[in-house]
Parts: sequence; structure tokens; C-alpha cells
Amino acid sequence: MLNNKVIMVHAKKYGESGPALVIIHGLFGNADNWHSIAQSLAEHFTVYCLDLPNHGASSPLEDATYPKMASAILAWANAAKLTSFYLLGHSMGGKVAMQMAAMAKPNQIKKLIIADISPVDYQPGHTEIFKGLKAVNEADIQSRKQADTILSQFEPSLPIRQFLLKNLTKKDNNFSLVISLDNIANSYATILKKPEISAPIDTPTLFIKGEKSNYIIADYQNAIMALFPNAEFKMIPGTGHWLHAEKPAAFTGLVKRFLSK
Repeated sequence: MLNNKVIMVHAKKYGESGPALVIIHGLFGNADNWHSIAQSLAEHFTVYCLDLPNHGASSPLEDATYPKMASAILAWANAAKLTSFYLLGHSMGGKVAMQMAAMAKPNQIKKLIIADISPVDYQPGHTEIFKGLKAVNEADIQSRKQADTILSQFEPSLPIRQFLLKNLTKKDNNFSLVISLDNIANSYATILKKPEISAPIDTPTLFIKGEKSNYIIADYQNAIMALFPNAEFKMIPGTGHWLHAEKPAAFTGLVKRFLSK
């Protein structure tokens, strides 16, 4: 419960046996982004793919700080009776996962996997995407093609537009975005900042970097090791920031090996 208001967290469950693995998507994503990977991992784990606040079917959250988002996910985990679990987060979801590791009960998070993000402050890089999604929100959208045409004026990459438009859903005869865009835009300066962690976290942690991505670079290694002294690093060749989508087999292989050892 945050500010006397319950934040409802939506989860999709895959598998019925094996230890619990919670997966958190990144900015503008949702649980469905991880569907195929969750299916693959469900052979070995009970997988929960979550929608973060302001995303998918989860509640809106006006002041989306990392402690507030982490508190909402930890409250969901307690309600789901997950006394201990593995935790995987990508991008912004990775920062939420780091924050959770700092706030969780001892041994509640058994191992932590952070996909292509570091505990540092970042520069703004989504200004045009915010403009494009706002333009889609304000239009009378009759088809996915129409939404893509509008968004293409702001984002030239088709794969990124396809990712963003996974938030587009049809209701009656119109399409709309299931994302609390104003809340995210108003919280964006906070989202760019590092998580609020005051002491080192001993949880065994794997940082997975996309080779072509600059979200984890050598300059950030000291910041990572200062907060996560039990961290190890792996890189997936030929991938960018969406490394799990670009090479899912390599990504799931790293996840399985780290969690099983």
C-alpha cells in the first residue's frame, strides 16, 4: 500500500513446478514482451511476468519512483506468497529489480539477473518517443497501420515501433494505448536516475550486456561492483539493448545456467 492507495500489479504465470522466477519488463513494455522466453523457462521454473505500474494492466502511479515501484512489486510477491524467488529485470525493470533487492527481506530474492542496465544516472533519450506516443493517444486510431504511420514520424526504427505498439489494444472499433503516458512522462526524470540504494547488496547477481549497447560500459563497472560485490558479467555478441528479443536462445541459456549453478 502506497500513499493509502493499493497499487494493483498484473502478473501472467507460466508453469506450475520449479522455483519461482519473477520477470520485470522495461520502459514502455509489458508482460507480453516476455511471453516466448517465459514459455521456454517454464520447463524449469514457475515464471511470473509482471506489468509495472503505469504499464499494461497494472495500476497507474503518478510519482513513479524506484522505491514506490519496488514496494508495489514486493507487496504483490507477498500477496502471492512468494517467500523466496529469483528476479530478472530488463532496463528500467532492472533498476526496479535492484531497488527490490535493497528493500526485500533477507534471502527473499535468491539470485538477481539484470539485463542491460547499470545503477547509474542516464541522459534523456526518449523525447521523440514520448511525442509519438502522445500523437497516437490523441488521434482517432482505426487500425494498427494508422498508429504506425503516426509513430513513424517520430521513430524511424520499425522494430522499436513494433515494440511500442504492443501497447495498442482494440476496444469496440477504436484502438488505444494501455499505458499511463502522462504519469510516465512526468516521472521520466526520476526514471533516468539510479535506484536509491544505500548499502552493498550481497545477493548473487548476473549483469547481461548487449555487445552493441551502451547501457553497461566499462566506466560503470566501479558503480556496479560498489553496490553488487557478488556480481558477474556476461555479454551476448551482436545484440543491442533488446538483447533478449534479438537472441532469445542465448539469453535464456545464460539465465538457466546462472540460476541452476
